[in-house]
Amino acid sequence: LRLDVGKMVTTAGYEVVEGYDGTNDNATRSFLFGYAEPTTHTGVRATYAFSDTVSANVMVVNGWDNVKDNNSSKTLGAGVTVSPSPRVALTANYLYGPERTANDADARSLLDLVAVLKPTDRLTIGFNLDRGAEEGLAAGGGTATWWGVAGYVRVGLTPTFAATLRAEYFDDADGVRTGTVQRLKELTLTPELKLGRGFLARADLRIDFSDVPVFEDSDGASTKKEQPTILFTVAYVF
Repeated sequence: LRLDVGKMVTTAGYEVVEGYDGTNDNATRSFLFGYAEPTTHTGVRATYAFSDTVSANVMVVNGWDNVKDNNSSKTLGAGVTVSPSPRVALTANYLYGPERTANDADARSLLDLVAVLKPTDRLTIGFNLDRGAEEGLAAGGGTATWWGVAGYVRVGLTPTFAATLRAEYFDDADGVRTGTVQRLKELTLTPELKLGRGFLARADLRIDFSDVPVFEDSDGASTKKEQPTILFTVAYVF
């Protein structure tokens, strides 16, 4: 049994907040990480391992990314992880509770599914599906929805060189997560090189797409439907 009390990283999502407990394979973050899911919670979470293959968690928290609650209701969460073998992990998490300021009636919900497969020591395949909804935010006071899916393939080509490919789709059908009604796609290739002595070099070669013009041109106006990004990072891991 593990108890977390205070501010904690969410259990939702394939990608994590970088820290002592994990590092992502891509240098940039996915749309699901930024728009579909919370990042942190503040409250109480209990995690219990029923066996070597099954564990579950329940939590009562202030909400999505709120240290101090913005209403008088709490957010409830529950999840389960099943690992039938050391090379397979399947996780499902669900969150439910009002999240808007001074609003205890309209709830936000999120179903998050994650699968991680490791067919060999050098190959990792990841999958993340999110389905979210929030009452009272759609046109006419209806329920707004969003959903997205991301896939990851990481291949270790040599002991010091690896490459990760991420492909993603995110549908913000009511524009409540990104501020615009749009469908987003992105493709990211991340080569990674271990330089020795704890140094790690990575480069993200990424291109984002939207079905509406939301990306800035050279004049700063939102006239483009695609945006390429090249990012190079060097990290020291200790």
